Amino acid sequence: MAGPLEGYRILDLTTVISGPFATMLLGDQGADVIKVESVSNPDHARGAGFGESQFTATFLNNNRNKRGVTLDLKSAEGKKALLSLAATADVFIQNFRPGVVERLGIGEEEVRAVNPEIIYVSISGFGEKGPLSHKPVYDPIIQAISSLATIQGGSDEARPRLVRTILPDKLTGMTTAQAVSSALVAKEKTGKGQHIRVSMIDAVVAFLWSSDMGGQTFVGKEVSTQRAATFIDLIYQTSTSYISVSAMANKQWHALCQAVGHPEWLEDERFTTPALRDRNADERLNMTQAALLEKPAEEWLKILDDAGVPCAPVLTRKEMIRHPQVESNDLIVEMEHPVAGNIRQTRPAARFSVTTPEIRMGAPLHGQHNEEIFAEIGITPEQQAQLRAKGIIT
Repeated sequence: MAGPLEGYRILDLTTVISGPFATMLLGDQGADVIKVESVSNPDHARGAGFGESQFTATFLNNNRNKRGVTLDLKSAEGKKALLSLAATADVFIQNFRPGVVERLGIGEEEVRAVNPEIIYVSISGFGEKGPLSHKPVYDPIIQAISSLATIQGGSDEARPRLVRTILPDKLTGMTTAQAVSSALVAKEKTGKGQHIRVSMIDAVVAFLWSSDMGGQTFVGKEVSTQRAATFIDLIYQTSTSYISVSAMANKQWHALCQAVGHPEWLEDERFTTPALRDRNADERLNMTQAALLEKPAEEWLKILDDAGVPCAPVLTRKEMIRHPQVESNDLIVEMEHPVAGNIRQTRPAARFSVTTPEIRMGAPLHGQHNEEIFAEIGITPEQQAQLRAKGIIT
């Protein structure tokens, strides 16, 4: 059986990462995603980063399970064709800067005029109002202003650091995909569409609050300066390579002390309770690090695992894709892309017992599906030829 969103059509006017990642997730789960790109300025991701045979890895890894068309949305004929497509869609999603879709004449009002029940989705950097709403934004900007960089630095007094992956972009994509699925459920119940607005800053701050905003949670009792619980990551050097060890519960702390050959730590007044272990975290972690230098990683992983202490090797990207657990999960798949050749990607992360998501097609070439998609909305081959001659489609 096809994915759970089979039968829904998503009109995707997004570029770069946040929007394309969201629509790819929906496409993975069965939706018919039509990616609409500018004739003259295609998705920036087509030219960003490592590439092979007309495709970059970034574009391939954020645009599978989509069909692609091109349109000049500044022309009357291009806008007319887009609105004809919108009339057949369940979801219209865009991540232009606030105000751009209105200037193009493809804002919610125009789209809803041809499809009153459509779900209209706007992704932005900062939202639709406020002093920063119309500024351009990229992932590091959101990491900075959301306090994520300060959190990553360890304390308010330490040098801020970026998370070395574009977390805000991808998190915004996941938040958007989940919201679209919820709106589709609501539409099934009520028959009504709605406008979903997701900003990157909203997605990241909401994400951080669950675990990193304790000092700002109790009104009137806010922490003025966030200090670091510890300046040491839970990554330890052994005599050969790095491992991660995390003993949170009392039982695990007791097991760790015995496993590393230091049962006397159990009597140390600095570590007798979880609260005291947190308060004296730097001392505790430094002592653990010194002990773990005495043996190779492979030996420690067996000793700690046998003792019931959570632990894992620190893997490189190349090592991760060949790890037995990743292989057991059948997470990494290889497929033949008709243009890019043999590529490696992950399968959809969520597994459904009945409605099984699948990779039906690779990322499209620029305008690859123009003929078939425009034919679906009644634009004849002769009319398509005229549009091509005018530069309205490629």
